[in-house]
Amino acid sequence: MTSPRPSLSSVQVPSAPAAGLPRVGIAGATGFAGRELVRILAGHPGVRLETAMSSGTSGSPRALPGFARIWDGEVVPFSADALAATDIALLALPDAAAAGLVPGLIGAGVRVIDLSGTFRLHDVEARRRWYPDGASYAGASVYGLTEHHREAIRTARLVANPGCYPTAALVALQPLAAAGLLDGDVAVDAKSGISGAGRTPTERTHFSECHGNVAAYGVFEHRHTPEIEQALGRTVTFVPHLVPLDRGLLATSYARVRPGTTAGDIAAAFEAAYAGAPFVRVTGEALPEIKHVAHTNFCDVGWRFDAATGRLVLVSCLDNLVKGAAGQAVQNLNVMLDLDERTGLRP
Repeated sequence: MTSPRPSLSSVQVPSAPAAGLPRVGIAGATGFAGRELVRILAGHPGVRLETAMSSGTSGSPRALPGFARIWDGEVVPFSADALAATDIALLALPDAAAAGLVPGLIGAGVRVIDLSGTFRLHDVEARRRWYPDGASYAGASVYGLTEHHREAIRTARLVANPGCYPTAALVALQPLAAAGLLDGDVAVDAKSGISGAGRTPTERTHFSECHGNVAAYGVFEHRHTPEIEQALGRTVTFVPHLVPLDRGLLATSYARVRPGTTAGDIAAAFEAAYAGAPFVRVTGEALPEIKHVAHTNFCDVGWRFDAATGRLVLVSCLDNLVKGAAGQAVQNLNVMLDLDERTGLRP
C-alpha cells in the first residue's frame, strides 16, 4: 500500500476508495472543467483522488463550498512535485502551463490526460501555428475521442482530450468519413454556452454582453477547425457561436454524401460506429436538444437526409463541461485503467 505524501492534503470522501487504488491528481481544480473533474472523481470507485490543485502556486489550501458532502478535501496551490507523485494526472490548465508540465510528468512515469488543446494536433506546423507552446514536444499523444480511439487510449502515456466543439462535430461526422460516405467539404455551425469560454471573465463573457444575445466568433480563425479537419481529412468551415446558456453545446453539421448513398447506408454507418458506445445516443430523425444532455456525459446525434440531392444535416448535442471536457476525460481514464467506461459517470 502506498503511503500518502506529506505535502498533499488528506482526502475524506463518503465510502472512500481503498488506498491501494491508482492515485489521481487534478491541476486546475478551481476552473469550470476542473471542478467537474473533482465532482466526478471524488466518488469514483476505481481511483483515489490524491490531490486537487489550483493553477497558481500561491495562496492557502481552501475548501470549496460547492464540494461540501461531495469531497471534503482542500484545493491546494499547484505543485509539480506533488502531481508527479500520482499515477495519473488530469490537467485543466492553460496551454502554456500544460506544455511546460507534461514532459516532466511523462518522464516521471505519470500518465497524463490533458484538457488543454496543446497536444491535440499531430502535425508540427499546425501545432506551431495554433498551439505554439507545445510545438517543441517530441513525444506521442493519442487524441482522446473515446469512441474512435479506444484501443490507442488504453495504452497511452499522454491523452489529448478533445475540445467540446470538435467532440460534438466529430461524433456526428466521423462515422460517415470512416465509411467513405462524405462527398466534399463540410460545414459546422455550433453554439455553446458561456462556460465553454472558461472561468476567467472577459468582456465577451460579461453577463451584460451575453444576456439576450447570440454572437458568432472566430470565423476562419478558430483553432478547433484544424482539430476537426485532422480527424476528417477534409476542409471544414467551422463557425462557433456564443449563446446565453451557462452550459450545453449544439452543433449543426452540413454535408453531402456520395451519389448512390441511401438512408440505410447512413444509419448503418452510425450503427457500426456506436453499437457498443455507452455515451453516444443515436436518435435518427428525432433531432436532439441541449436539455436532453445537460449535466450528463451523453452526446446525442440525429440527422435529416434529402436523398434527391444528397444533402445531409446532422445535429449533435452535449454538455460542454461533461462529455465536452471533464466527463470525457474520466471516460478516457476508465479506458486507460481497463475499467467499464461508465465507472463514476452518472447517466
